[in-house]
Amino acid sequence: MTIWNYVVTAHKPTNVTHSCVGNFTSPQDLNLIIAKCTRIEIHLLSPQGLQPMLDVPIYGRIATLELFRPHGEAQDYLFIATERYKFCVLQWDSETGELVTRAMGDVSDRIGRPTDNGQIGIIDPDCRLIGLHLYDGLFKVIPFDNKGQLKEAFNIRLEELQVLDIKFLYGCSKPTIVVLYQDNKDARHVKTYEVALKDKDFVEGPWSQNNLDNGADLLIPVPPPLCGVLIIGEETIVYCSANAFKAIPIRPSITKAYGRVDPDGSRYLLGDHTGLVSLLVIIHEKEKVTGLKIEPLGETSIASTISYLDNAFVYVGSSYGDSQLIKLNLQPDAKGSYVEVLERYVNLGPIVDFCVVDLERQGQGQVVTCSGAYKDGSLRVVRNGIGINEQASVELQGIKGMWSLRSSTDDPFDTFLVVSFISETRILAMNLEDELEETEIEGFCSQVQTLFCHDAVHNQLVQVTSSSVRLVSSTTRDLRNEWHAPSGYSVNVATANATQTISVRIFSLPGSESHHKGTIRNNRREIILSSCAFEGISYLLCALGDGHLLNFMLNTSTGELTDRKKVSLGTQPITLRTFSSKNTTHVFAASDRPTVIYSSNKKLLYSNVNLKEVSHMCPFNSAAFPDSLAIAKEGELTIGTIDDIQKLHIRSIPLGEHARRICHQEQSRTFAICSLKYNPASGEDSEMHFVRLLDDQTFEFISTYSLDTYEYGCFIISCSFSDDNNVYYCVGTAYVLPEEMEPTKGRILVFAVEDGKLQLIAEKETKGAVYCLNAFNGKLLAAVGQKIQLYKWVLRDDGTHELQSECGHHGHILALYVQTRGDFIVVGDLMKSISLLIYKHEEGAIEERARDYNANWMSAVEIVDDDIYLGAENSFNLFTVRKNSEGATDEERGRLEVVGEYHLGEFVNRFRHGSLVMRLPDSDVGQIPTVIFGTINGVIGVIASLPHEQYVFLEKLQSNLRKVIKGVGGLSHEQWRSFNNEKKTVEARNFLDGDLIESFLDLNRSKMDEISKALDVSVEELCKRVEELTRLH
Repeated sequence: MTIWNYVVTAHKPTNVTHSCVGNFTSPQDLNLIIAKCTRIEIHLLSPQGLQPMLDVPIYGRIATLELFRPHGEAQDYLFIATERYKFCVLQWDSETGELVTRAMGDVSDRIGRPTDNGQIGIIDPDCRLIGLHLYDGLFKVIPFDNKGQLKEAFNIRLEELQVLDIKFLYGCSKPTIVVLYQDNKDARHVKTYEVALKDKDFVEGPWSQNNLDNGADLLIPVPPPLCGVLIIGEETIVYCSANAFKAIPIRPSITKAYGRVDPDGSRYLLGDHTGLVSLLVIIHEKEKVTGLKIEPLGETSIASTISYLDNAFVYVGSSYGDSQLIKLNLQPDAKGSYVEVLERYVNLGPIVDFCVVDLERQGQGQVVTCSGAYKDGSLRVVRNGIGINEQASVELQGIKGMWSLRSSTDDPFDTFLVVSFISETRILAMNLEDELEETEIEGFCSQVQTLFCHDAVHNQLVQVTSSSVRLVSSTTRDLRNEWHAPSGYSVNVATANATQTISVRIFSLPGSESHHKGTIRNNRREIILSSCAFEGISYLLCALGDGHLLNFMLNTSTGELTDRKKVSLGTQPITLRTFSSKNTTHVFAASDRPTVIYSSNKKLLYSNVNLKEVSHMCPFNSAAFPDSLAIAKEGELTIGTIDDIQKLHIRSIPLGEHARRICHQEQSRTFAICSLKYNPASGEDSEMHFVRLLDDQTFEFISTYSLDTYEYGCFIISCSFSDDNNVYYCVGTAYVLPEEMEPTKGRILVFAVEDGKLQLIAEKETKGAVYCLNAFNGKLLAAVGQKIQLYKWVLRDDGTHELQSECGHHGHILALYVQTRGDFIVVGDLMKSISLLIYKHEEGAIEERARDYNANWMSAVEIVDDDIYLGAENSFNLFTVRKNSEGATDEERGRLEVVGEYHLGEFVNRFRHGSLVMRLPDSDVGQIPTVIFGTINGVIGVIASLPHEQYVFLEKLQSNLRKVIKGVGGLSHEQWRSFNNEKKTVEARNFLDGDLIESFLDLNRSKMDEISKALDVSVEELCKRVEELTRLH
């Protein structure tokens, strides 16, 4: 393992943080623009739904996303501000289909305390200025000149320190802001200020309103003719303007998002913390507001943004669940809901925990995440592979072979599907209703097993059985000709093309027989050969009966085989069939682990198909199911289309509660989770906490253990102890009492899985929250509050076991994250970065060996190898530290040296060793160790440790790519990736941005040539090396 790291995204962020609607790509287009923290997506609203137009990374975490229209413009511009105080104004270039930067800048101040409630960015409705609240006590103004260009920014002092929201009011002759704030007695008030641009100061505004609802935290400015502002509280909603005040009570709720329905602002959609969407109506006579009315409409995901599109279509962006496209109906459905969900957009965020498992035991990791929150909590099974989208299926047992046939030679589509069984052959065809039904081809022999079928020339079909070869007309379906096998012989294997049929009788296959330069040893059932050309190179693929596949390069003129490679695709015999998808030929290997073999960059790649066992497959390109495959698996025949070759496949298991920790136990084939269920109806103590056991195939709850009132599940592991052959789940808990700042009590619970049930075997009370547990030398290592505690598993006289404290280590603020390796213990502290402890067997004691003296607030740690430890901290950075065992002095040896720093821009909750892809031993990346991470935004990423020479080469490539690929909005990649927290900003080192490096493959040829020249490496070689890296994920 090395200190040189390559960081790459396997699954992009899916947490929707902002959205807005306007005419961005042309004056006629209605666009939905979505921000997913570090990416923006531009969609076009069309009769077919939302059509994606652009998806680009932003070199910053987006804090503000607003559309505005400067004077005299026919379409909208996009304003973006980032958390690191950069801003840009973007315009759409319809010629190139790209974003153009109209303005950009930095609005950071040298001094100032960043706001507690996040940044606020607002634009005056008359486009006179942009307002930003970034630091306590300051309001930053960026004025527009009369041509719509931005002028120099300045600050205005703002008396109110605890600002909750600021908005611009509509219909004011001078730009006017309305400020919702909290005073030092926790009362909440609203004030208005006019912005005097000439004097660069505030003037008292037209009105103010004191002592609002204690939960008021959202302002909605109302457009003309009504003007004024809505103040949304937890128990009341107030409409306020210079000459009106109206209030209505609402059922207690926290409003998270709002969307304006009508241009005149008389109706708004509100989304609350439980996922309920309501319609708020301002009742008015002409321009006089006479009242407010609120009506619940129905349930969606918990909204972080709501954008009303058009014709009752609404986009609901979510941070806690899947985002949705919904339609609001005029009539309620059977459950009384007006909401109809039309589309769901997968969101893995927030990934609070995950584990890497190999559920199918196939040598390929899958990530099972705890995703979402509250009622939108779910488990997601993420695997790298190809999905089959089922279109139709029918129950059929014992399929021995399948072929698709056409009804005439020039028909573009297949009509018949021939399905062969041990003693009969059945023919299926598409009827007029586009359903598969059984039919007859009179000339075929249907009382025997078919060995092979094919379309032949002149509207004819060929059927081969063990006793004969039949030629049948495809139009009249009558027998034209028949050849019978000589008496006493039978046909075993056959193949054909449109003009010739070959049938073979195989007598025996000796244990070892030398074929041309390639040796095949196999005593099992069958060998299947398939020759095919990928990207213009011919290969011979040879499938063996034990699940192995050999591939050779085939010289088609001499028949010579070279470059023999062997891979294991499963344990059962394999059958091979070619098929085409998106005009490219691939090979489908059907077996107990179905795989698609395809070529990329002149290399053969293997991607697993997300189906259990498949015995046979054939392409079935019918008019009703174009480009489909017919697949025979356990007891059924399925027709489906195939996903893009090679991509992540995500399966959702909705829980209706919030899973916070997950662990897999191979021996019992189960998962255990710590979860909590919110019951908003029942008042204060509405949270219930559980330890639940799930079957690792069906994901159904099979057993539940309820925790005590106020008791949270904090950690869960599967482990075993010395002198005990059983495997246990150990759960660490904390009693979170409302009056305590930090828990003073917790428990360690030890469960065994007996007959699919959780049985409590032992419990141990602790003097604090059990934040982390690790199996450690046959004992249990726990992080309890401020200390690290080691417990041993002791057999009592009565035959039961208990946990007994052996030793511990103090000296942490809060020990939150612990990893172990051998006798070494690596601790991630709440605020004191990473420390290294060692357990001394002879003394039975734990001592500190070294620590990082920087102040990092940790969010996750992992041991990369004996000497290098990886950390993530709460300012979205990654860093690595190295143990300095060779140091000359105790002081040097006691210091963990920081060797790598990088700004990821993502909050990492968990690292785990593992891989998402099949590691093929013959590839260069097969040997590279990887760590997977999961983040709040739903990102799954991979950190790979590279050999030094590869790192040096890629670093050169990265610095050249920075010159060629410019960041959206003129944002700098170098600044974005620089390690940055409250204490310091330093350039990234010993980390490479894999997302930037892999975008090399998307460049046009001229840009590739430019980089190839600069590096003095051919484009082909560059592509090959970067392609190789893409196989890490």
